[in-house]
Amino acid sequence: MEYRIERDTMGEVKVPADKYWGAQTERSRNNFKIGNEKMPIELVRAFAYVKQAAAKVNYDLGDLSEVKKNAIVKICGEILEGTLDEHFPLVVWQTGSGTQSNMNVNEVVANKGNEWLKENGESEILHPNDDVNKAQSSNDTFPTAMHIAAFMEVAEKLVPAIKALRDTFDTKEKEFWDVVKIGRTHLQDATPLTLGQEISGWKAMLDKDLAMIEESSQKLLNLALGGTAVGTGINTKKEFPGLSAKQIAADTGYPFVTSDNKFHALTSHNEIVYAHGALKALAADLMKIANDVRWLASGPRSGIGEIAIPENEPGSSIMPGKVNPTQSEALTMIATQIVGNDATIGFAASQGNFELNVFKPVIIYNFLQTVKLLTEGIHSFNDNCAVGITANEDKIKENVERSLMLVTALNPHIGYEKAAKIAKTAFKDNSTLKEAALKLEFLTEDEFKAWVDPANMVNK
Repeated sequence: MEYRIERDTMGEVKVPADKYWGAQTERSRNNFKIGNEKMPIELVRAFAYVKQAAAKVNYDLGDLSEVKKNAIVKICGEILEGTLDEHFPLVVWQTGSGTQSNMNVNEVVANKGNEWLKENGESEILHPNDDVNKAQSSNDTFPTAMHIAAFMEVAEKLVPAIKALRDTFDTKEKEFWDVVKIGRTHLQDATPLTLGQEISGWKAMLDKDLAMIEESSQKLLNLALGGTAVGTGINTKKEFPGLSAKQIAADTGYPFVTSDNKFHALTSHNEIVYAHGALKALAADLMKIANDVRWLASGPRSGIGEIAIPENEPGSSIMPGKVNPTQSEALTMIATQIVGNDATIGFAASQGNFELNVFKPVIIYNFLQTVKLLTEGIHSFNDNCAVGITANEDKIKENVERSLMLVTALNPHIGYEKAAKIAKTAFKDNSTLKEAALKLEFLTEDEFKAWVDPANMVNK
């Protein structure tokens, strides 16, 4: 491998000749050979919005030349297009402020920008700290990039996925609205409802989750940029925070604003904790939905078997013909991971000491992993399972007719105690409710037919 020599305040460093990063990135690469978890590329692209906006504002304020501004904006555009992804190699497990990732971006923008400047005959040279990082600190740029990345990933990827699954359930709700089935509470038989009503509950969960996610995500629109080292805004002009937030809003199309208290913005991540709490609520509901689906589809001959789901792949290496509810299994595993991510985010966010929280990389890594897993897990579950749900109406009818809890309809006519005796007698004798009711002489056959009609028990 060919190398070039880069320099920083600590001396010379050998850097791969074909990479645009510089000395500080290389030091981090060598000093933190920990794990496989790379700094999310979504965060890197959020940094590009930060550097691009800062360059534009610094130019407007007379603190950066037009040539340098244009070079920074040009390279940030390339980062946003994804053409420079290979130049961001750092792992999550590094300094807790994310300083080295901030410098990774600064160095790539400067080195690539200087290459572009030279090609265009310009004599000015970009410096990673003095120009690309002008009026900034890692302590305010990293949390700013955290919020930008978190908000945009939720808005552009997760929200559409939730809406797609929600719409599938809306279709299934209407399709099965009149299919009367037995309800279950405590995993025991309960009174009837329709399959459509049951699915409407799943749809309502997603509606509420979506509302909570969109509401909590609004907190992520507050940006720390302009607080610099400890929140005082040292080395910035007073106009910089507001103007940079406006520029980021213009560049992204989302209404980002400058945080009203930069001391809070650097040391607390309660806004991310709050937003992730809504994601955990979604995960909890998805766990319930996926479990309902696999229970209702259990069988094919010895389970509940009231619905059928698509058969996507062989389910066993030893049992021929076996097919498993694999999409439910994947989604429930994702839910457990997200609960763990939430614990990590919550604990890490509690570790802000004095003016800075130094658990930022692990917080944003887990947040973005949650969004990615939810987005892709929901799409997979929807496309490979939910859209293919069908009702096994013969099995549903059989289960309704055999259920003892239809006796609940008799409560207003003969009272709870007599109704309970009918149910217990039917269970003991392995008879039907009607047979038990007639045996006990609590009502006539015509009365039973009139009062015990599952279709009249669902309040559609």
